This record gives sequence, C-alpha cells and structure tokens, in this order.
Amino acid sequence: MSVLPKALAFDVFGTVVDWRGSIAREAAPVLVAAGRSDIDPHAFADQWRARYVPAMLAANKARAASESTAFVKLDSLHRTMLDDLLATLDIDLDDSTRAELTRGWHRLDPWPDTVAGLTRLKRRFPIVTLSNGNISMMVAMARRAGLPWDAILGAEVAGAYKPAAQTYQATAAALDVAPGELCLVAAHHADLAAARKAGLMCAFVSRPMEYGGRPAPDRDAVQAWEYSATSFTDLADQLGC
Repeated sequence: MSVLPKALAFDVFGTVVDWRGSIAREAAPVLVAAGRSDIDPHAFADQWRARYVPAMLAANKARAASESTAFVKLDSLHRTMLDDLLATLDIDLDDSTRAELTRGWHRLDPWPDTVAGLTRLKRRFPIVTLSNGNISMMVAMARRAGLPWDAILGAEVAGAYKPAAQTYQATAAALDVAPGELCLVAAHHADLAAARKAGLMCAFVSRPMEYGGRPAPDRDAVQAWEYSATSFTDLADQLGC
C-alpha cells in the first residue's frame, strides 16, 4: 500500500515471544518436584493462559464500574490465575515457588526471527510494545531477549487492558501520532480487529506454533489486514526495511 505507518506497535505474547514453550519450560521442574509428573507442562501452560482473557475482561469491567478502582498489573493477575489453576489441579506449592513461577512470564523466549526482524524494522520506524504486560515485565523480557524497543507502552500506560479501545488509542497518543498513523503488529486476529475498530492500521504476522500447531482460537476473526506476513523479517521486506 502507498501510505506507510509512522510507527509500529507490537503485541508481545505469542507475536514476539513464545509464551507456551517458555512457560512449559518453567513449569516442568516445578511439576516434577511437586510429584505431578503426570501433568504435561505444555497443557499446564495452556490452562494457565486460558484464564487470561476472562481476567482481562473482569479487570476492565471493574475499572469501568468505579473510577476509584486501581489498575491491577498483569503480574498480579497472573498470580491469581496460577493460584486458581493450582487449586483446580490439587497442587500445593509454597509462596516462594508460586512467586518464582509467576516471574517465569518475565523470561519468555523470542521467536527465531524476532530480534533480527525488530532490528530491521527499527531502522525505519519507531517500535514500541502495545501489550497487556506490565512495564517491569516487558523491561525484564526485553533485557533478557535483546528486544530493541524504543518504548514500553500498552495496558499499564493506558490504564486498561486490550481489547479496550483506549489501550490502542493511548499508545498512539503517547507517540504523538493519530491512531490511523500507528500500525499494530500482532499474531491474533481478534487483537487486530479491536485495533482496527479503534482506528489503527493492522499487520498480521503468522505464528503457527503459538498453540503447539493447533488452530488459533480467534481464526474466525480474520479480515483483510493492511499487511500480512510470515515473520518479522518478511514484514520488514514488505515495509522496505
């Protein structure tokens, strides 16, 4: 297309990093130590992640219902989700083990093309996060994985979780660009659909192994996005980087 965005904003979980494989890696020794080697670590990661969207929606609803309700960081929600999962699976872990397992979300591995692709894209565009992850989590992840962000933006800055429109629009405002001048890069059609509704441009990047090769749960939300790529390096090619 002829009109290029002025900046690129990236979903992180699943788009930039492999949350499923990374959390399975973190959970595996914990499950063995707890005497629950019968539980597949990848299934454990899936069940933890399955609590993600309901937790986000509940947090947004609580904030909308009362202006005095403080924004709850994703680290706190992850811990609540973990406690619920452990209770469901009848696994007893001490507090320090639970805390360290929750911090596993700070140590997610990038996809093989991530760093090279971001580095190329950064040559031409400002690149920022537009994630539901809190700032300290995104900073720790970036430092560990070498993610070259220009800024950490998203839910904590906006005071709301995606798919709330203000999360996307606040990111554009922080960059002093119009929503239509900001392009969300994501592997999730539902995220892109919400971004488009909020006025953003959209770039889909396929991550077929995010769910271990299973079909993505939001595949029915697909639209004709401004860009569609197989990797960040492919997107860089398309954007002339």
